[in-house]
Amino acid sequence: MSTNGDWEFEVRSKKSARYAMVAAGVLVLVHVTLAILLRTSATGVYFRLVDQFAMAGIGLLLAGGVLLLTRPRLRVGPRGIAVRNILGERIVDWDLDQGLSFRDGASWARIELPDDEYVPVMAIQANDREHAVQAVRRFRELEAKYTSSRAE
Repeated sequence: MSTNGDWEFEVRSKKSARYAMVAAGVLVLVHVTLAILLRTSATGVYFRLVDQFAMAGIGLLLAGGVLLLTRPRLRVGPRGIAVRNILGERIVDWDLDQGLSFRDGASWARIELPDDEYVPVMAIQANDREHAVQAVRRFRELEAKYTSSRAE
C-alpha cells in the first residue's frame, strides 16, 4: 500500500457517502428497535434472547454492506490512476489511459482503456454535480501533465 504522498489528487463521492451513512444508521436503528420489541409482541411465537441478538446482528450486517458504498475513491499521481470501487482497487498505468468520460445518462465516470475496455470510477458521480465537475477538471489537468511527459 502506498502513502498519500504518492498521489497528487484524491477524490471521493460526497452525496453517495452521506446517503450510505444515513441508510446504515437507519438499518441499525430499525433492527435494534425490532430486536428490543421482538419479545414483547403477542404474535404467538416465542422469541428468545438469541433471536433478539440475531435481529440486531442482521441489522449490523446490512449496515456494513451499505457502508461499502462509502469506499469508492480515485487517486491520481505519477504512478498512474488508482481506482477503488466497492470491492477492489485497480491501478491503471498512464500508458493505458485513454481519458475520463461520462456517458449520457451514466451515474458515474469511467476511465477509457484500449480495446473498448473501461474502468468505472464510482468516486466521481453525477449526483455530486459541481464536486464531480471539479474532480473531472482536476483529473484532466493531471492527465495532461503525465501523458505529455510520457510523450516526450
